[in-house]
Amino acid sequence: MSAGIRTLLAGLLVLLPLAVTLTLVAWTASFVYAYIGPGGIVGKGLISIGFGFAAGTPLIAYIVGVVVVTALIYLLGVLAESSLQPRIVKSIDALVRRIPLVGNIYDVSKRFVAVMDSKGGDDLKSMRPVWCMFGGPGGAAVLALLPSSEPLILNGEPYHVVLIPSAPVPIGGCLVYVPARWIKPAEIGVDGLMSVYVSMGVTRPEKLAQTAGD
Repeated sequence: MSAGIRTLLAGLLVLLPLAVTLTLVAWTASFVYAYIGPGGIVGKGLISIGFGFAAGTPLIAYIVGVVVVTALIYLLGVLAESSLQPRIVKSIDALVRRIPLVGNIYDVSKRFVAVMDSKGGDDLKSMRPVWCMFGGPGGAAVLALLPSSEPLILNGEPYHVVLIPSAPVPIGGCLVYVPARWIKPAEIGVDGLMSVYVSMGVTRPEKLAQTAGD
């Protein structure tokens, strides 16, 4: 390999992380814009709200709608941080969970938000990162979350359900039932596990384990 090609490859390797970051940011921005932009489902709702407060072009109505909704969300945040938070959460839970099917979706969404909440909660404390050694020791290793330590007996053998996040956006993923003997603890914390998936493997699990142990 000539020196010129090596230099070119070195430059590409320097730019690659930046290119990946910009691509992910652009994809996320376009995804969000498709829903909350003026032409999206949420955007059209914001426009209708804006027309209710100020007559004008759709763009002005959209801006007014964004301001109104942002103010309402901020007000809800103020109430949530006050002593009224338990009452507000309890009222919303009681209302939404009465709706068939929607209540189930709401319950799952609430559990997921609790996991992602940096403050942590009962759901977050009950979930822990684990290594899934598919095929047993020496097999493929996958970082996953263990929602519960209670096993499920299948064909007379204990199994655990694990959640394997997706990368680089660990919002989705899949649930897999694996033999209990294939699972071993991963001492990196939930935040560490998420950072591995968000970085698409750039963040190395062993470095996180060493940092946690220091």
